[in-house]
Amino acid sequence: MTSLDVPVHELRRALRTWIAENTPEGLADLIDWRLRADLPGSVASLQSEEDLARAQEHPLFVEWEQRNREARLICPAWPEEYGGRGWEAPQMTILDEEFSRAGLPRIDRVQGESMVGPSIILHGTDEQKAYYLPRIISGEHRYCQGFSEPGSGSDLASAKTRGIVHDDHVTITGQKVWTSRFATANMIFVLCRTDPAAAKHRGLSYVITEFTPGSNGIQVRPIRQITGAEEFAEVFFDGTIAPLSGVIGGLGNGWRVVQSTLGFERAAAGRATTMLLQARERELDQLIALARRTGRHRDPAVRRNLAWAKTQVTIMRSSWLRTVAEVAAGKNPGPQMSTWKLAWSEYHLRLGAIALDIGGPGAMVRPQGPGYTVDQWQDVFLAAHSGTIYAGTSEVQRNIIGENSLGLPREPKFQEGGRT
Repeated sequence: MTSLDVPVHELRRALRTWIAENTPEGLADLIDWRLRADLPGSVASLQSEEDLARAQEHPLFVEWEQRNREARLICPAWPEEYGGRGWEAPQMTILDEEFSRAGLPRIDRVQGESMVGPSIILHGTDEQKAYYLPRIISGEHRYCQGFSEPGSGSDLASAKTRGIVHDDHVTITGQKVWTSRFATANMIFVLCRTDPAAAKHRGLSYVITEFTPGSNGIQVRPIRQITGAEEFAEVFFDGTIAPLSGVIGGLGNGWRVVQSTLGFERAAAGRATTMLLQARERELDQLIALARRTGRHRDPAVRRNLAWAKTQVTIMRSSWLRTVAEVAAGKNPGPQMSTWKLAWSEYHLRLGAIALDIGGPGAMVRPQGPGYTVDQWQDVFLAAHSGTIYAGTSEVQRNIIGENSLGLPREPKFQEGGRT
């Protein structure tokens, strides 16, 4: 069997050989695995969750999952001693590109892989590592996040969810919001206040517990979005019991663990860039095809807009590959990631408007169907607005670029009662 323990410049060839030797015949034909339901506002978001779930239960997918696990291609960015390969952005980019090229799924444990696992590796005890990490790799544990709260915005340290400590467990009471992946998760990591007398950033604890809506005091209320989708939910805890063994980093040290988790989340967003770029390129190809079908490609204004979009996608890919090369050389990309995030979110906002213009008056009419249905380009237009808000608003990204890259004066800060 082909070894993947090769230098990065040989990895692409080794992966192609490994894929050829290990892919179960027929797996690529089950569904289009390149469609990603977790890339909002793209054609990819139209992947049916039901179709995906059925495909992941197919014996061919189960066999593929096992072969990936044996090759340590599940959670490959984790250190080798915890079941990964210690791969960084260059290797992860090659992995995503080669799996996409072959039309195959990468076995992605999502928040367990990119956020919880790395936080446990950094802050957990040996017992916690031995218990939680293998269950993430196997897929037994599937996570959602319990950080944000109503009225708190991005100020996570203002968490009001209480955690009352007992001999062997913590009782959680409170509310979380914007919880993604709630529909498939069976575990949740919760930031709660276990010492209300401590200072704001102290007395917080990072607690892992089972996530079973309708039991153990957990209730879930999905949030309907402007696109008609329900990708997020409110989560209510009413005396939810969490084991004391699920407190990562120790009681009262939750803020330190949260900072690590958010750092890992940003790193994961960088590693997911390859898939995001592939989605944007595929999306633009479909929009060009729509312009040709409708005859709008003959309109000079439409041609100019599509040329702009193609130029932007090409620049974004080149920029990302430069970042990957810098990481491979041991450099920290730093504020450059803010430039990247600002570029793709603002690009997508304009692309949504271009798509509706190409669609013409009919783009203003929702398609027939139950509920609040939208077509793929209406979905792009509506969801693209959120991209300028989540993971740091466009205004925040401009501040970072201006202050950290261009050396501009820092934005004045204000507090109640006047300017500081």
